[in-house]
Amino acid sequence: MEHSRIAGKNRTWPYHLFAIFSVTVWGLSFISTRVLLDNGLNPIEIYIYRFIIAYLVMLALNHRKLWANSLKDEALFVVCGLVAGSIYFISENVALEYTLVSNVSLITSLSPLLTVLIVGLVYKTNRPGNGAYIGSLVAFIGVGLVIFNSSFNMAINPIGDLLSLLAAFCWAIYSLLLKPLNAHYDARFITRKVFFYGVLTALPFLLVEPEMADPHILLSPVVIGNLLFLSLICSFSAYLLWAFSVAKIGAVSAANYLYFQPLITMVFSVVILHEALTAVGLMGCVMILAGVWLADFLQNKNIFRKP
Repeated sequence: MEHSRIAGKNRTWPYHLFAIFSVTVWGLSFISTRVLLDNGLNPIEIYIYRFIIAYLVMLALNHRKLWANSLKDEALFVVCGLVAGSIYFISENVALEYTLVSNVSLITSLSPLLTVLIVGLVYKTNRPGNGAYIGSLVAFIGVGLVIFNSSFNMAINPIGDLLSLLAAFCWAIYSLLLKPLNAHYDARFITRKVFFYGVLTALPFLLVEPEMADPHILLSPVVIGNLLFLSLICSFSAYLLWAFSVAKIGAVSAANYLYFQPLITMVFSVVILHEALTAVGLMGCVMILAGVWLADFLQNKNIFRKP
């Protein structure tokens, strides 16, 4: 039996590496987006360029089935494109204009915790225990400290932190919508549809954008490099590898790696972007990570559940 367990671990270790890779590049994606903003691209442009490229590559590899099984499912994919595509990433990208990169990464890391709470509200059989609420309270206090830390800097507007929180809620809603879709469609088809409707629903946002970037900016090696990194590595590759990881090692085991994303972003934002981190901000970081971990730990251990 011991031999079988070791053999099982040996077969799944590549998928743990896939999960680590995905989380690492997602942590770096915030910094890459910040670089593009500093080079003159606006948040909506960055999102549209990023996901058009990712969609075209995905379509080239997965194009046999173009439409969902029903109009209801197709409408559901449109909503997914909004909450996991245009609204999520535009909120996130705009937030990077107003607050620290590390703040955006930290606050959006609340999405797994928010997912548990929202699923509990919608599905009575999946109600979270008191442990999840304790973890939520700790994490939300951490968010408050992170936002409070931002308000000390006059160059930073707390609206960026609130937009990050909106992005976290959007991803939680997307996770809820995935429940009925996963039963009928594979991860590649779902991801491709999200990319498509994410771009389509982002186009109206261009009407409110006062100024588009000079097309010559797109010829800059820095801009090209970061757009390709966001499109091919952070979107196309990471999404696919994450789907494979979840399928092989389970959603809970894969999600545990998400806890390290804010730390990756924080380290590289300090090193590359020279962002400062105060004691208040550091305490908020610790509380967010502790809250998310605590909720997951208490939930899995069934602590505080009624017998």
